[in-house]
Amino acid sequence: MEGFDIATLLKPNDRSFKAEQVRLVGADGEQIGIVSLSDARGKATAVSLDLVLVAEKAKPPVCRIMDYGKLLYEHKKSHKAQRKHNLTQKVKEVKFHVNIDKHDYEYKINHAFQFLGKGYKVKITFMLRGREMAHKDLAYEVMDRVIGDLKEAGTAENRAKFQGRNLSVSFTPAKH
Repeated sequence: MEGFDIATLLKPNDRSFKAEQVRLVGADGEQIGIVSLSDARGKATAVSLDLVLVAEKAKPPVCRIMDYGKLLYEHKKSHKAQRKHNLTQKVKEVKFHVNIDKHDYEYKINHAFQFLGKGYKVKITFMLRGREMAHKDLAYEVMDRVIGDLKEAGTAENRAKFQGRNLSVSFTPAKH
């Protein structure tokens, strides 16, 4: 299987592995000892399991008698569980214009409060159109008002900065 570097299956016909002797570990974890590779393959086939190379760099290499399919299944299962517990941080964006009405402003601030309350990061963006670019000070005034209103729900990560025609600042939710 590609993408797995946990162990290597030693197939009966495979002659690429060159070691003459290996340290063998049994199916239930007991140390069998140092045996020849052909004896190890024989013991694995006698109990209808696979011979798996666990530590190739060791002197002598370590092999284990086990069910290789079960090992891959458990590895995939644990890998999936790890990915499940890694939460990706989602970012919600709320867009404003400089000449925003009071009701629209309150509506959008309430949305930002809800997003921060649910644990999302929030990006506040002010979009300036046409001649509004000549009055950047108005955008900074409204941005300061937004930062003041959202102070109790989250903290501003960075200073408000222009990127082209947009002024933006990001908020992280406050710890409760």
